[in-house]
Amino acid sequence: MSDTPRLVDSFTAPKEVLQEFEELAEEENVDPFAETASKRQIASRQSDYHNRRFNRQAHESDDAFKAAEEGKDVDGGYKDAMRIQLLEKEEQRVRRAIEEKEKQAREEGQAKMDLDKTPPRAEIQEAAKELAGTKRKRRWDVESEEKENKTETKGGEWSKEALEEAAPKKRRSRWDATPADVNVGETPKRSRWDQTPVAVPDAPMQPIIMNAPGFMHEDKHNRYLTDEELDAILPAAGYAIVTPPPGYAPLVRPPKFANPVTEVGGFQIQESSDAAAVAAAQGLAPELPTEIPGVGSLAFFKAEDAQYFAKILKEEDETELSVDEMKERKIMRLLLKIKNGTPPVRKTALRQITDKAREFGAGPLFDKILPLLMERTLEDQERHLLVKVIDRVLYKLDDLVRPYVHKILVVIEPLLIDEDYYARVEGREIISNLSKAAGLAHMISTMRPDIDHADEYVRNTTARAFSVVASALGIPSLLPFLKAVCRSKKSWQARHTGIRIVQQIAIMMGCAVLPHLRNLVDCIAHGLQDEQQKVRTMTALGLAALAEAAAPYGIESFDNVLKPLWVGIRLHRGKSLAAFLKAIGFILPLMDPEYVSYYIKEVTIILIREFQTSDEEMKKIVLKVVQQCAATEGVTPQYIKQDILPDFFKAFWVRRMALDRRNYRQVVETTVELAQKSGVAEIVGRIVNELKDEAEPYRKMVMETITKVVASLGASDIDERLEVRLVDGIIYAFQEQTTEDQVMLDGFGTVVNALGIRVKPYLTQIVSTILWRLNNKSAKVRQQAADLTTRLAVVIKQCGEDQLLSKLGLVLFEQLGEEYPDTLGSIIAAEGAIANVVGMTQMNPPVKDLLPRMTPILRNRHEKVQEATINLIGRIADRGAEFVPAREWMRICFELLDLLKAHKKGIRRAAVNSFGYIAKSLGPQDVLQVLLTNLRVQERQSRVCSTVAIAIVAETCGPFTCIPAILNEYRTAELNVRTGCLKALSFVFEYVGPQSAYYADSVVTMLEDALTDRDLVHRQTASTIVKHLALGVAGLGCEDSMLHLMNLVWPNCFETSPHVIGAVMEAVEAMRVTLGPGVLLSYVLQGLFHPARKVREVYWRIYNSLYLGAADALVPFYPDLGELSEGQNVFDRHPLQMFI
Repeated sequence: MSDTPRLVDSFTAPKEVLQEFEELAEEENVDPFAETASKRQIASRQSDYHNRRFNRQAHESDDAFKAAEEGKDVDGGYKDAMRIQLLEKEEQRVRRAIEEKEKQAREEGQAKMDLDKTPPRAEIQEAAKELAGTKRKRRWDVESEEKENKTETKGGEWSKEALEEAAPKKRRSRWDATPADVNVGETPKRSRWDQTPVAVPDAPMQPIIMNAPGFMHEDKHNRYLTDEELDAILPAAGYAIVTPPPGYAPLVRPPKFANPVTEVGGFQIQESSDAAAVAAAQGLAPELPTEIPGVGSLAFFKAEDAQYFAKILKEEDETELSVDEMKERKIMRLLLKIKNGTPPVRKTALRQITDKAREFGAGPLFDKILPLLMERTLEDQERHLLVKVIDRVLYKLDDLVRPYVHKILVVIEPLLIDEDYYARVEGREIISNLSKAAGLAHMISTMRPDIDHADEYVRNTTARAFSVVASALGIPSLLPFLKAVCRSKKSWQARHTGIRIVQQIAIMMGCAVLPHLRNLVDCIAHGLQDEQQKVRTMTALGLAALAEAAAPYGIESFDNVLKPLWVGIRLHRGKSLAAFLKAIGFILPLMDPEYVSYYIKEVTIILIREFQTSDEEMKKIVLKVVQQCAATEGVTPQYIKQDILPDFFKAFWVRRMALDRRNYRQVVETTVELAQKSGVAEIVGRIVNELKDEAEPYRKMVMETITKVVASLGASDIDERLEVRLVDGIIYAFQEQTTEDQVMLDGFGTVVNALGIRVKPYLTQIVSTILWRLNNKSAKVRQQAADLTTRLAVVIKQCGEDQLLSKLGLVLFEQLGEEYPDTLGSIIAAEGAIANVVGMTQMNPPVKDLLPRMTPILRNRHEKVQEATINLIGRIADRGAEFVPAREWMRICFELLDLLKAHKKGIRRAAVNSFGYIAKSLGPQDVLQVLLTNLRVQERQSRVCSTVAIAIVAETCGPFTCIPAILNEYRTAELNVRTGCLKALSFVFEYVGPQSAYYADSVVTMLEDALTDRDLVHRQTASTIVKHLALGVAGLGCEDSMLHLMNLVWPNCFETSPHVIGAVMEAVEAMRVTLGPGVLLSYVLQGLFHPARKVREVYWRIYNSLYLGAADALVPFYPDLGELSEGQNVFDRHPLQMFI
C-alpha cells in the first residue's frame, strides 16, 4: 500500500467484475457475433408455418409448346402433376382416417381401463402367453452368447445385422436405419437428423464402429501396439521379434500405424492445429478453405458450402472432365463467388453468369441455384444475392425456363409471405418476370395442381403468386381461368384459393382493379352462399379488399353482393361475421349518401351486439367499421349521438383498453372520427372526467384523444362548465403523471392554445404549477415544465399576463446553471419563446444580462443546447442588438465560428443566420475580418462554413461590402486562402442573384487568373462561380464579359476528374441561358466530327445537353447544308420556313 491518501470520490468497478473481464479477454477465439449469427439465419427466426416450405415437392413441367411443335408427347407435364397431387391427397385422407381410428381406439381403451377392477381371467391368460413368447431379460452384466458371436463376426454392436437384431419388431422407427446415400442436389423430404453429416457427397455412408480399436480409444495404456509402432519405438539392433505360438489368434486385429480404421465414417473430432487457429482468428470455421482453386479469396465460407461446392474444392485435371462437368464446375465457381465473395468479386461473377446464361442453359443453372436457396442455414444476404442471380438469369433465358417454372416457384413463393418487405418485393419481381418469360398458358398449367393442394401453406403462397401473374400479364387474360376456379365443383379448396387470388389481386394492384371491378366481384359473389364456411369468410375478405382498392368509386359493381352481405351478418357468428362486417365497412363509404342511412341502421344492431365480444380480432374490426360508418357521408350526427355513442363509450372506454396496445390506437382513432361528426363537446364531455382516473395509462389515452379532437376541431363548442372541468382535469393529469410523457405535454399545449384567451382565469394556477415543477428534483420534470412554458408563452401574452411571463423569464434565467443538457436545452428554448413574445425592451431579465450568460453555454457540446442557444442569440441580434456592447458580439462571433462545423444541419443553419444578424448590427467590417482570417485555418469544415458566412454577410449588408475584401484577400499566395476566397465568391453570387450584374466586371480579372491556374480545384471552383454569375446576370446586358469567361471555361471541357467536369458542364449550361444556344452551338460544331473519339464524345455530350435544354431555339442556328442537295434529297432551308 502506498502512502498517498486514496481519493474518496474516485470509484472503480468491483474486483470480481474486473477479473471477469480479464478472463474474457484472455479467452481467445471468442466470437462476439456468435449470438446474432443464428438470428441472421432465415429459417431459425421464422415460424413453423413459414418453414413448411421445406416439405414441398417440386416437379419438372415440360414445355408443352415446344413438344407440340416437335410432335412429341409431353412427359412430366400437367397430367403427371395432377396424378401426384391426387396421390398426395389420398395419402393425407388415409393418414387422417388412421389417426381417427387410433384416437377412437385410445378412447375406448381408456374407458376399458378401470384400475380398481381385477382384470378378467381371459386377459390375464393372454398376457401370460405373450410374456412366455419373449425371453426373460437376464442380468445386465451377463452377455448373451448369440450377441458375443455376432460381435466377433461383424466387429461392432452397431453393424447392420446387430442393429436389425436389436430393432423392435413391431414398429420400425426411422432413426434405426442407416441413412441411404443422399444426393446433394435433391432436397429430400425428411428431417436433417436422419443423416450423418457428409463431408464429400460421393463417399457412401458407413456404420460407425464405436468399439473398434483406435476409435474413441485414445488411451495410450490400453492400446495394442502394432509392429510398425514397436519398430519406431525400439532400436532395430539387440531385439528379436518373437513368433507367436502355433494356434494363437488375436481377439482383435491391431490397427495399421498412422491410419485410422477404414470403416469408420461419420462424426470425427478435428484435431486442433495452428492452421485451424489462424482460420478461426480470421472468423472462419476451422479447416474450411478460403482460397479455392479458380475462385480466389472469399469473404466467408460456411460448413454447408463444403457440401454443395464439394466438386470445386479439390484440384482436378480438367482434361479428363466432360463438357457438362466443366460447365457445372464453372457455374459452381460463379455461384460461390456471388454468394460468398467480396463485392468486386461478386459484381464480376454476376455479370459473367448473366452474360453466359443461355450458354450454360436453364437446367444446369437452376439445378445448382435452387437447392442453395432451400438450404436451412441460409442467411438474408445470401438469399438476396441468389434471388438476384435468378432475376438476372430469367431475363436472358426467356422461354427456356419453362421446364423449371414449378421448381422456381417452390423456392420463390415463400418470399411472398416473408416478414421482410424487401423480400416480398423481390419475390413479386421474379414471379412477374417468370410469367412474362414462360407465358400465361404455361404458368396456369404449372400452378393449377397447387390450387387445391392438400396443404394450406401451398394454397396460400400459390394464390399470392397468381395475383402477381395477374398484375404482370393483365387481369383480363386471367379472368376466364379465375371464374372457372371460383366455381369449381370438385373441391372447396379450389374455390377458396380462387377467391383468395382475387383478394390478393386487389391488395396488390390497388385502384388498377377499377376497370375489371364488376368482373372480379361477379367472379366471387356466389361464394357468399357457399356451403363451406371458410369459402364464405374468404369471399367477404375478398370483397373487402376489392372495395378498399376501388374507393371511392365502384359501388355499382357491388350491387349484387349487398343483399347477401346484409343477410349474412344475421346468420353468421365468430370469424365469418368479422369478415362480413369488414366487407360492409369498406363498401359503405362507396355508397350514395341517400342510401347509406338505411344500410347503416341494419348494421348498427349487429355492431352494438358485437361491442361486448371478447375476441380481439373482432374488436378491431368492429372499431374499424364504426370509424368507417362515422366517416361516411349520409350518416347524421343525430344518429351517431343517439344510437352509437352510448354503447360505444360503455364498451370501449374502460381501463382495460388502455393496457391493450393492439386496440388502444384503434379506439382513439375511432373516437376522433366520431367526434368529426358529433362535435367536440359531445365527445370531450363524455371522457373529461376520466382525466382524473387513478389508472395512468387510461388518463394518457383520454389525453391523447382530447388532444387529437381539439387539434382538429378547435375548442369553440366547449361551454363554460366543460371548460372548467377540462382545464381542471388537464392540470390534474399533468401533475399526477409518474413518467414524463410527450402525450401529456402535447395535450396541455394543444388544449390551452385552442382555448386561447379563455384560459386567463386559470393562468395563475397553471404558471404556479410550472414554477413548482421547475424546481423539482427530477431533471425530466424540470425539462417538461420548461417545454410547457415554450408552448404556453404565446397564450400567456395573448391574455395580457406580462407579469407572469416576466416571473417565468426570471426563474428560467436562474435555472441556466442546469447540469442535464436535455433539460438545459428546454430551459433555453423556453427563455427564447418568452423573449420572442415579450420583445427585447420588456424582457426580464434585461437582454444585456441575458446575453453574457449565453456566451459560455455556446461551448456546450450537446446539440439541443447549441441549437436553442444560437436561436436565442440570433433572435437578440435581430431585434435587440443595440442593448449589448459590440465587444460582446465579437466574442460571440468567435464562438459561433466553431459551431459552423457542427454535425447537425439545423445548428449550422442557425449559426449562419445569426452571423447575418450580428453582421447587420455591427457593420460588416469587423465580422468580415474574423471570417477572412478564418480562411487561413487548416480545418476544411471550418473554412467552408466561413465562406458560407461571408456570403450571408454579403446578402445582409450588400455585396459591395464583401467583394473588395475577398478580392484583396485572394492576392495572398496561400492555397487554402485562395480556394476559400473562390468558394466564398461562389456562395456570394449564388445568394445575391441579379445583383451580380453590378459586380460581374470587377471579378473578371480574378476569374481569369483562377480559370488558368494549374490547380484543378481552382478551376473547378471558378467554374462554379461562373455558373452562378451567368445565371444571375442572364438578360442584364453583361454578355461581353460572359463571352470572355466562356472562352476561359471552354478548354476545361476535356478534364477527366468527375468533380471538375461536373462544374465545367454546369458552367457551360449556364452560359446557354446567358449567351443563348446559338453561340454555344457555334462552339460545339467545331468538334462534333473530330477524328479523335475522346474529343467527339465530349462535344456530343455538350450538344446533347444543349439540345435537351433548347431544341426549338437551335433551329435557326443549324448550318446551311443546301449545297449537299441532290435529286430527291433537298436540304435547302428558307428563312421563312425557319420563322414559321
